[in-house]
Amino acid sequence: MAAAPARIDAAVVRQTLREAGLRARHRLSQNFLADPDVLDAILEEAGPVPGGRVLEVGPGLGLLTGGLLEAGCVVTAVELDRGLAAFLRERFEPELAAERLRLIEGDALDQDLNHAVESPFDVVANLPYHITSPILHRLLGDRPRPTRLVLMVQREVAERIASPPGGMSYLSVFVQYHARVRIAIEVPPEAFEPEPAVRSAVIVLDPYPDDDRLADAAAEDALWRLVQAAFRERRKMLHNVLSRQLRLEPARVDAALSAAGIAPDRRPQTVAVGEWLKLLEALGEVGEDRRGTRS
Repeated sequence: MAAAPARIDAAVVRQTLREAGLRARHRLSQNFLADPDVLDAILEEAGPVPGGRVLEVGPGLGLLTGGLLEAGCVVTAVELDRGLAAFLRERFEPELAAERLRLIEGDALDQDLNHAVESPFDVVANLPYHITSPILHRLLGDRPRPTRLVLMVQREVAERIASPPGGMSYLSVFVQYHARVRIAIEVPPEAFEPEPAVRSAVIVLDPYPDDDRLADAAAEDALWRLVQAAFRERRKMLHNVLSRQLRLEPARVDAALSAAGIAPDRRPQTVAVGEWLKLLEALGEVGEDRRGTRS
């Protein structure tokens, strides 16, 4: 089997898959990067350095993997597809033998990703779109956190993650609590083979130091119970939804909202991360989470 060249296009991707007896599997969100200019832009954002440790989720045909290895990085790649894993083992046989590449074959959601690579490490990946949210929760919610994440995701998800108040979601609050977020590159469907039905974007996440926010795990858990409860009824006014979802006295909720400088008739999507932190402090004990129950 011939190794896939570093500079490719859609036709070469199709030929490579065909010669390897492989095909893109829609169930696994497999859309292979086929634009060398986009690859260069991702690598520029990642800023790989010789000896730098990088975790890659979903390496596919190894285009990004090859770029990281060429820059001198030590890469740990997690690939679920057995056929692609076999292809990568053949393509990168010298790098595997030299222990510059480690290939983990399996579902990334079954791995202890935060300990798969010795810290400090970066994450650079063209993420399978259907696992974007759980991967972000795993990488940012557990320790040690990556130093930087450069991720290709669905553009709609990137915009949701980076949204300012007014378009916030639970995911955007979670990610922005843990990291500075920036949309670096917008990527059209024709940059992939096969072309996805959606547009894509590369986001860059720079996690804050561990002591930059709530240092106590119990306080952080309370924060997420508070935010989750609010977003369970995202179109409702905060003073109603919080008392209902957390079983708190309405007067206590209104007093806490006032202390935090948040109008009681605001909706959850308008509340910034700093305001959630002020509201948590004003509430003190957060009531029982009624997740999974009807209002």
